[in-house]
Formats: sequence, C-alpha cells, structure tokens
Amino acid sequence: MDIIKTIEAKQTKQNAESFKVGDTVKVHFEIIEGKTKRIQIFEGLVLCIKNKGIGKTFTVRKESYGVGVERVFPLHSPRIVKVELVRPGKVRRSKIYYVRDKIGKAAKIKELLGAKANAEFAANKAAYAAAEAEEKAIKEAAKEANAK
Repeated sequence: MDIIKTIEAKQTKQNAESFKVGDTVKVHFEIIEGKTKRIQIFEGLVLCIKNKGIGKTFTVRKESYGVGVERVFPLHSPRIVKVELVRPGKVRRSKIYYVRDKIGKAAKIKELLGAKANAEFAANKAAYAAAEAEEKAIKEAAKEANAK
C-alpha cells in the first residue's frame, strides 16, 4: 500500500488545480501523431471536477460551430502542459450540468470580479511560468525532431 502512495506522489503535479468550476480555461494538451508532437488548445467552461488524488478529472465544455463539445481531462496527466485561467466565473454549484440545456445568453456564467478574482490570477502566475518553460521545451524538441 505504501508503494502505491509513493508512486502517486511522484506523478502528481504541484499547483495543478489553479481553477474551479465555472471558470473559463484554456487547456494546453499535448497531441502525439506518429513521431510528431504538437500542443492543441481546448478553451471552454469547466463544468465539474470529479474524484480525488491522482485520478482527479475535470470536464470542459465549449461551443464549436453551434454544437456543444465536452472533453474530460485527467488533472495530473503528463499530456496536459498547462491549464490557463481566462475568466473566473461566479457559480454556487459544484457541478453545473444545467448549462448544457441553456442556449445563447442564458448559458453565460457571471464573471467573478474584485479581490477574489485578483487573488486567483496572482496565484496562477507561478503555475503559468513553470508551464511556459515546459511548453517551450516541447516545442523545441518537436522542431529538432522535424529537422531530422
């Protein structure tokens, strides 16, 4: 049992959860196609955060050409380069599945303003700096692989 906990501790990301339900985020996700690697950005609204520990996941929803698209991301996945907070949202629920039934302006989540929002953005800056360095390394490695 202790061995499992040590392995999980190695794989967890520090400062991984820099967002909450209701926030609009950009998820920078590493895609591997054959030998090439690239980073794809999925921007949308965080509907829910489930589970705990290493198995923690979050669901992001976006509207793409009039169709709602949802994607579930594992929080501690090595494929997730960074999760960038675009707009903090103000919600009173832990799961906001009701947004699926809303259309247009009714589906909009109020923006969190004031000291709380400023504190969230300040806390995320440290996580962004570490993620930027990792993203840069991935891009450079991809350029080197493509040059060969």
